[in-house]
Amino acid sequence: MTPQASVADWIEGARLRTLPAAIAPVAAGTGVAAAIDAVVWWKAALALVLALAMQIGVNFANDYSDGIRGTDADRVGPARLVGSGLAAPRTVKGAAFACFAIGAVCGFVLAATTSWWLLAIGVAAIAAAWTYTGGPRPYGYHALGEISVFVFFGLVAVLGTTFVQAQRLTVTAWLTAVGVGCLACAILVANNLRDIPTDRQTGKYTLAVVLGDRGSRVMYVALMVAPIVAVAAIAAVETAWALLALLCVPFAARAVTRVAGRATGAQLVPVLRDTGLTELAWAVCLAIGLAL
Repeated sequence: MTPQASVADWIEGARLRTLPAAIAPVAAGTGVAAAIDAVVWWKAALALVLALAMQIGVNFANDYSDGIRGTDADRVGPARLVGSGLAAPRTVKGAAFACFAIGAVCGFVLAATTSWWLLAIGVAAIAAAWTYTGGPRPYGYHALGEISVFVFFGLVAVLGTTFVQAQRLTVTAWLTAVGVGCLACAILVANNLRDIPTDRQTGKYTLAVVLGDRGSRVMYVALMVAPIVAVAAIAAVETAWALLALLCVPFAARAVTRVAGRATGAQLVPVLRDTGLTELAWAVCLAIGLAL
């Protein structure tokens, strides 16, 4: 019998909880552009569509690749489409590449109206999205996921959003990119911390598996503290209004308290939500401060 996933199943498969990791860098990068009076709203909107398409594409790609490898057979978190048998692998794979195609079109337009060398970065981003858990040697299975997330959902996403609008980068842009990258990595660390037992059993050596439970918790806390330091630096070099980003602290404190309190398994699911909210609040409030 052919699997028939419902609309609700596909929405769950898109993992909407991860979308702050796509929205945040575009908001922050546009805030940096606003600080130098160089906002181009249609480019910001196109960058947002690109980021959302890539994030959802990555989620479906991971669902497909982990599902066919059997990594998702016994999950603590929400069920996956392939791993739970809700959708055929080829259908989920097709959804992933459809999202990548949407992102590619948006990226092409941005490159055509900014600089053609941006196409190379776009190709690298799509390749990184697929080979995270796909292909013969997925780097996400070899403790390299956080590096990729920091680069593509932090540096590339923020700096790219700023550059296509302002045509230049500033110290504030780099500090902002580092802050967003750290928070995006924190989401992945929280996710992989939860999955250490099942990932270890299936041979998926994420950084969390390599560092172990205690090391992963220390890394998570460090990643949550780093953006606070970045905000202080931005306030020093740009504007004190950047301190509005500290409004994210309640979300961050709630997440850090759970992780430091040795929450495990399903207890870490709210941490993913609160880390995503931290990233979104940090980026949006910083963008408002920079615009002011």
